[in-house]
Amino acid sequence: MRLLFLACTITCLFNFNLTGFAQLANPVSKVWMADNGNGTYKNPVINADYSDPDAVRVGNDYYLIASSFDAVPGLPILHSKDMVNWTIITHALKRQPPFDHFSKTQHGNGVWAPAIRYHNGEFYIYYPDPDFGIYVTRARNIKGPWTDPVLVEAGKGLIDPCPFWDDNGKGYLAHAYAGSRAGIKSLIVIKELDATGTRVVSEGVLVYDGHETDATIEGPKLYKRNGYYYIFAPAGGVSTGWQLVLRSKNIYGPYERKVVMDQGTTPINGPHQGAWIQTPAGEDWFLHFQDKGAYGRVVHLQPMKWINNWPVIGIDKDGDGKGEPVLVYKKPAVGKTYPIATPAESDEFNTTTLGLQWQWQANPKATWSFLNPTKGVLRLYSDKMPDSANNLWDVPNILLQKWPAEAFVITTKFSFTPNPKLENEKAGLVIMGLSYANIALKSRKDGIWLVYGTCKDAYKANPETEKTLTKLGDSTATVYFRVQVRAGAQCRFGYSTDGKSFTDIETAFQATPGRWVGAKAGIFCTRTTQINDAGFADVDWFRIDKLEK
Repeated sequence: MRLLFLACTITCLFNFNLTGFAQLANPVSKVWMADNGNGTYKNPVINADYSDPDAVRVGNDYYLIASSFDAVPGLPILHSKDMVNWTIITHALKRQPPFDHFSKTQHGNGVWAPAIRYHNGEFYIYYPDPDFGIYVTRARNIKGPWTDPVLVEAGKGLIDPCPFWDDNGKGYLAHAYAGSRAGIKSLIVIKELDATGTRVVSEGVLVYDGHETDATIEGPKLYKRNGYYYIFAPAGGVSTGWQLVLRSKNIYGPYERKVVMDQGTTPINGPHQGAWIQTPAGEDWFLHFQDKGAYGRVVHLQPMKWINNWPVIGIDKDGDGKGEPVLVYKKPAVGKTYPIATPAESDEFNTTTLGLQWQWQANPKATWSFLNPTKGVLRLYSDKMPDSANNLWDVPNILLQKWPAEAFVITTKFSFTPNPKLENEKAGLVIMGLSYANIALKSRKDGIWLVYGTCKDAYKANPETEKTLTKLGDSTATVYFRVQVRAGAQCRFGYSTDGKSFTDIETAFQATPGRWVGAKAGIFCTRTTQINDAGFADVDWFRIDKLEK
């Protein structure tokens, strides 16, 4: 039984404070572990916003990539030995092209659903930018160096590309269309690739039109098995749809259609696009995402089997050939038990590289931050907010990471030294989304003040509402910030001057998703005036812990 995986891979090591390879010995999360430690796992296997996941196995190693939109570094690459325990090991995009365009915030734009494949000794990542076209990047080593992205096909609305190399070596590219740019959607086409895989060489063939039965079909993944070409694709919408599989003896069709998984009786809505993976022992598995609103699009792992040359994903309780997602299941049989591992969350800032969980809101400037391992701090220098920015939504120098669970608490220690020649420098802790809230230190003529800010519908350019809490110093101040996140994405900010006794903000903040992403947590240091020097904030540590009841 031969399995040819569609190949899609783009990765460029990032170097600017966020450089370096992943710290393979990441601490285990205190708030979510998928591995139950008894031979079973629970979903989601990655309880964080890694939307549109695609994955590939090379030998005994599994690699997963996901959409990153405008976040930089982009195209995160995660590694696992068993598809349950995952760590971030690098990013494929150091900066996002076109560079000037992505020097400004571009919420919801940038890297949409990518695909990764391994072909002829190389990793390939294909990713779409819905405003510019489909790109590819390649690397001999998963950790890079990755080639600069090459535009495979220019055009608006070309999304969700997936490459495939047939038995004779001929290359193809499947993709869908975004109605917001192309003016049409619910279509899947297949085009020929040149020998290098870097250029489309045909107009393409429409192989499936989902308008009648599978509206909003997208995210095609192309494979071959037992003489059949298969297209795995979700349809029906991100939060309400189903997993569809198409098959044909000819790559250009006609294709038969079958729904192979839907929500069924489970709480797993969607379930949306993902990747078919086969273990060395021949077990079949499927990784996909579930949209959880403010918590983002989290990654699930489903068992999979073949019946009459059709896949069945999840558990088929009634034998109709259509499965539903599992919540708990036995781990993949990979021949060995591996240590529990989780994507990076907390950061002590004690080394020369930031944890790989961090991303900026745009292509960064080298002067935004510096790590000082001697002091064990991350120094954030204030940068002038864009003149066009009415709030933090359009500020690029905000350092953010994904939420790791439904309930958790973040605590971080800030020391703030503003430029004495400036007013309105500000540094703090933020929960970002379409609406946001932050707690921060702010410089004024009479010293440093603690402030709490909220912005409802920030994406509509509404101004931030700021409440002054208390004065904390004259020329420098140190404070501990905290935000408690509870089920339902309810956030309550607080502060302390000794790290032990905290004062909480009276009103909870209801977090919201961003544009195609979940809410994020992070830190920032801004100013409103441009002069020849900046104040700074030293962030001693950023810790994510279990929330006490």
